[in-house]
Amino acid sequence: MIARLFAVALLVSAAPFQCGHERDPSLRWDETPGDALWQLAQRFREAHDESAARQTLEYLVERYPSSRWAPAARDELGEAGAPGDGGAR
Repeated sequence: MIARLFAVALLVSAAPFQCGHERDPSLRWDETPGDALWQLAQRFREAHDESAARQTLEYLVERYPSSRWAPAARDELGEAGAPGDGGAR
């Protein structure tokens, strides 16, 4: 029993320590739903489908209000004081 505890302590002490740091959001590995919706809205704009772009941005703001793209979507929609961004209408 003591030998096992010693072995575990030895292994834990030899494990590499991970340094804590803030992640850079521009270096994300995974695409979030907000990222995908923002890109989709931009593609609709490039295809001159403003209605679809607007609906996509509205859905992004409604469904993912804390997305990193929500403030930009609100700006494009002209809703700077929309609920979810801390402002009042």
